[in-house]
Amino acid sequence: MKRLSDLFVLPLLCLFALTAGSASAQGIDIPRLASEPTLADFAGMRPATPLASNMRKVDNFTQRQPNDGQSATQATEVYLGYDNDNLYAVFLAFDAQPNQIRANLSSRENIDGDDSVTLIVDTFNDQRSGYAFQTTPLGIQWDARWTEGDSGFDTSFEAVWDSEGELTEQGYIVRMSVPLRSLRFADSAEQTWRIQLGRQIPRLNESTFWPPYSIAIDGRLNQAATLSGIRDVSPGNNYLLIPYVFARSIDSLDRRAQGGPAFVKDTELELGLDAKFVFNDSFVLDLALNPDFSQVESDEPQVTVNERFEVQFPERRPFFVENADFFATDATLVFTRRIVDPEGGLRFTGRSGPWGFGTMLVNDAAPGENRPQGDPLRGEKATIGVVRAFRDISDQSRVGVLVTDRELADGYNRVASLDGRFRINPNWTTQLQLVGTETEPVGGGQSITGVQRNILVDHNSRNISSHTHWIETNRDFRTQLGFQNRFFRADTSGVHNRVVLNFFPENETINRWNTILFSVYLEDMDGTRIYAQNNPGVGIVFDTSSFNAGVSQITEVLRPQDFNGLPTTTAYDYDTWNLSYENNMLSSLDFEVSFQSGTSLNLVPPAGALPFVADSQRFDFEMLWRPLDRLRVSNTYLLSELETSNNVQIFTNEIIRSSWNYQFSREMSLRFIAQYEETDAGVATRLEDGKNFNVDLLLRYVINPWSALYLGYNSNSSNFEIVDVEGERELVLSNDLKRDGDQFFVKFSYLFQR
Repeated sequence: MKRLSDLFVLPLLCLFALTAGSASAQGIDIPRLASEPTLADFAGMRPATPLASNMRKVDNFTQRQPNDGQSATQATEVYLGYDNDNLYAVFLAFDAQPNQIRANLSSRENIDGDDSVTLIVDTFNDQRSGYAFQTTPLGIQWDARWTEGDSGFDTSFEAVWDSEGELTEQGYIVRMSVPLRSLRFADSAEQTWRIQLGRQIPRLNESTFWPPYSIAIDGRLNQAATLSGIRDVSPGNNYLLIPYVFARSIDSLDRRAQGGPAFVKDTELELGLDAKFVFNDSFVLDLALNPDFSQVESDEPQVTVNERFEVQFPERRPFFVENADFFATDATLVFTRRIVDPEGGLRFTGRSGPWGFGTMLVNDAAPGENRPQGDPLRGEKATIGVVRAFRDISDQSRVGVLVTDRELADGYNRVASLDGRFRINPNWTTQLQLVGTETEPVGGGQSITGVQRNILVDHNSRNISSHTHWIETNRDFRTQLGFQNRFFRADTSGVHNRVVLNFFPENETINRWNTILFSVYLEDMDGTRIYAQNNPGVGIVFDTSSFNAGVSQITEVLRPQDFNGLPTTTAYDYDTWNLSYENNMLSSLDFEVSFQSGTSLNLVPPAGALPFVADSQRFDFEMLWRPLDRLRVSNTYLLSELETSNNVQIFTNEIIRSSWNYQFSREMSLRFIAQYEETDAGVATRLEDGKNFNVDLLLRYVINPWSALYLGYNSNSSNFEIVDVEGERELVLSNDLKRDGDQFFVKFSYLFQR
């Protein structure tokens, strides 16, 4: 372990010698308004009525990029106010070239590539989390929860708020109206919040903020301004009721049908209710009866062929949205997609002074579903409980505890965690976490206990940033509700470092260039090296494009327990080089392309063979095309190839996806997605040829995130054929695509709120 301590300590000693910056201490006081402001109050891009003139004006935005600390190239004025029910912000975004403003009519939250303005409020003034509201010049909404640290923006957060915008001859104007009952804040007569205002201009690659939000200081909300003046307001005790109905007709291939595979038709009708009750402004009780966990949005494609570790997909389901960051720690111990098919659930979250807490109780019917007769788990349901508590101890420092329990039949998995995040100064933060687990196998057997230790140190400043992370996890560590990647997996101890040096040339076409060094060293608990990686790289950022290049040198060690049939611990050395380029110069077209070539480890050799190093290539291409201001076309192409050193094919995997969305109005849209995946297997792999083609058609009418109507059709085809063998049906591979299932569905939900 001496090598690990050297790797961990040396970068810290070097970086602590750097000079720290200081955070912003600006503050504003906003007035109570007699009535709700409208766009007409700002006719001519100026305060045109006494109401508008009474609002608090904020201007003098400062760049964060491309030129940190310089004044914005385009003027922005924001007018703020509130009344008993809402917080108001009116943005006057002036532009010297108004015809160059990027504004497209799109569905909610699909606003990337457009000009936009942002309002972020930290309603507890704790500098740790806040609500983010963003709109385009046409008033298309995007919202999220911001959490300091690595978490960033959580876009699963959905709020009900109002926005409108319009283009003008001088730029554009946007009005935001955020209901106070959509926010959580302290139960006090006078509020002290934090606020950050932003504007994004894609054609200039310019992001500006008030107050200044500098890359020379670590953290966002610690640089926000204090917001005062909000007095005697409260959403009080309110509730939201969201009943829903989901119905579908399915025609699908049943691979376990009696007599062999056969098509079966089925219909499904689901009725349920999600309910939210808010007490004293900051306490929230969520109840769900047959929760609305039907997902109508499809996941983005990811390559899963020849991957050793699980791929993580984001959570999208409504029940887990409220205060999801309460349950987040550096180690992902609550990954709610592990809860597959709940029948009911309860969550209670809230804050009181420096204390925050959350609890969740839910069941999961998935473990007992589709099990054969005689299986002891047939019909069994898992019971899941989570308890979280934390206390803020100073500016952006916090300590917390998290306990999870998953019970299934006579088995269980219990996890307890202590964690802390501490801000050392404006540039340095650290996180510490200690996790213990106890697991009792289903069906009896000896229980096992595991421990994980986790130390993270981050430094961020204008010219240098670093991330140093040491994690040690023993062999018996289990977290059935969590997500464990390569660094957090059991029987692993190691450190990974990332150091970035930024350079800002003056009077050049280059905005910024940087050098990057990423390194990893992992060993098992016996001290055997199991993985090492070094990645030097360079990046160049221009106004509307960026270029990155790098190389990777990797040593991966497989032990007999890592690969069945491997007789001894074996080390494999391989390396790659990679290039990537991104461009958003055109208002109607954004694209990103990357290419990687070299060698990698073949983890899918022929049956009976052992892994070996092979030549590899990977090509990724993503393009967003907006030929009309109402039409959005997103295309993805992923290609992975592996072959032996003497040019014998191992496999080729291709994924092609095209998504077309036409927006009839802000509420109504039609989306079409076609995705094709093909695996062409050679002789040097145990993989089989595979083809899959999926078509997804969805008509949406969305009033707000909770009141919506969806009509959809989905069809899937794959390369199979049903043949008769001695009177029994069997499924065999085919060269042709055949339909293996389709479904029609309708989903309707409606928000009742008081």
